[in-house]
Amino acid sequence: MAQQAHRGWGRPTLQAAVYKGRSRATSRQSRSLPSTGQAMLATLALLLGLPLALAAEPPTCAPLVPVTFDNATVPGLLGQWIYIIGASKYPPHLVELREVKYSAFSFSPGSHEDELNVTEISRVNETCMVRNTKIQIIQHNSTLIHVNDKVVATAKLIQSDKDLLILKHFNDNFPGLSLSARMPNVSKEHLEEFKTHLHCLGFTQEEMFFTSEKDACPLPEETTGEGDVEPQLG
Repeated sequence: MAQQAHRGWGRPTLQAAVYKGRSRATSRQSRSLPSTGQAMLATLALLLGLPLALAAEPPTCAPLVPVTFDNATVPGLLGQWIYIIGASKYPPHLVELREVKYSAFSFSPGSHEDELNVTEISRVNETCMVRNTKIQIIQHNSTLIHVNDKVVATAKLIQSDKDLLILKHFNDNFPGLSLSARMPNVSKEHLEEFKTHLHCLGFTQEEMFFTSEKDACPLPEETTGEGDVEPQLG
């Protein structure tokens, strides 16, 4: 009986040992699950956050490459252009940019090879005006100088599509950039590229001023001469 009793206690003891071993293994597995789960969550959070991080990166700033004037530069500027968008940190120009709703201008040969005649038709607030001025071409440093109401503005022509006119303006070290085109509309790609240039120069969306074709002025019947301003109805 004693031996039977011993054997009877032996089986539960063995079962208990096996169960104890399984419990320890299960405990080790359960302890390893939280660390594995945390690693998976961390990886998932990284993957989910990656697009946001990429979206937050600043735009790639390609350099603005000035045009070096040659014999083909001035002929390529002649004709009509439509002003599309501009931005400037120069206070007098900033006031003008806020007021100009539409502007079209044309270049024609001046009295000598280093001069261009400019005829500009603009809607300033609600009034359309025609203005005739001149641009001086400085060949040795590829610079354009525009004198308007005794205000001198200097600009560099920036390399771009032949049907686009990008000017980088210099006024007392205040940056400025403008985009004009042969047609009143430009492609979304060209517009976004230009806005990226503005962002790289430190301009915000609120500092970019667009014109609208719906505010276009009627064509003038005649102009009155250099520097004169002739109001037009429209």
